[in-house]
Amino acid sequence: MHGEGEARDLPKPGEPVPATEDEIREKYLERAIREMNSLTRDIQECRHCPRGNLVPVLGSGHPQADVMLIKHRPVTAEIEEGVAFYGRSGSALQKSLGRLGVDPLAVYGTLCVKCPVGDAALADPACLSRLAEEIAIVQPRLIVVMGEETLATVNDLELPLAQELTWQPGVIQQLTPSIDALVTPDIDDSLDEEDAKRAFWAAFRALGEWWSDLPPY
Repeated sequence: MHGEGEARDLPKPGEPVPATEDEIREKYLERAIREMNSLTRDIQECRHCPRGNLVPVLGSGHPQADVMLIKHRPVTAEIEEGVAFYGRSGSALQKSLGRLGVDPLAVYGTLCVKCPVGDAALADPACLSRLAEEIAIVQPRLIVVMGEETLATVNDLELPLAQELTWQPGVIQQLTPSIDALVTPDIDDSLDEEDAKRAFWAAFRALGEWWSDLPPY
C-alpha cells in the first residue's frame, strides 16, 4: 500500500521488470505442456509392451490440474479413441463432478497401463513408471486412486517423500507433503451394479468436501 503522494518503488533504468503472477503461471503452463508433449511422444514410440498396431491410451485434461484421476487399465472405448476416461466412465465422472461442484477443467485423467495389452500384467515396468513422470508434470494437489490394482501401482512408484497409501475408500490420505490422495473403488467396475455404484459414490463424494476447502489461489 502507498499513501497519497508517496513514491512507488519503480525499477531503475536498465533493471529487469519483475514478472507478474499471471506471467509466472503462464510460464509454468508452457513448461508443463512441453513436458507433457515430450512424454506423449515417448509413450507413442515405446515398443516394450506387446500392443501390436494399437495406439497407447493417453491422459486427458489440464496439464496442471488440481485433481488427477488414475485408474488401472483402458477399456474398449478408451482403446478405440486412444484417450483415458473416454466413454461411460468419463460420462459418469462428468456428472459426479458436476454434483460435487468440482470444475472439470481442473481435472486430469490417466491410466497406469497405457498400452492396450490383453493382460495388464504384461505391461512393461517402464510403461508403469511413466505414471511417476506424469504426476511430476501435472503436480496435482489431489490424486484419486481408483481400485486396488491402481493403489498397488501408485505405492510401487516410490514417489519422493511418499507415504504408503492404504485401502480406505473415501478417506483423504497424504501421499506426499504436497499431494493428497483419495482411494475409491474402480470406476469401470461400478457402472452396472447398484451396490457397486453406491460404494463408488460413497467414496468419491469426499472429493467435493476436499474441493470446497481448497484455498482460492
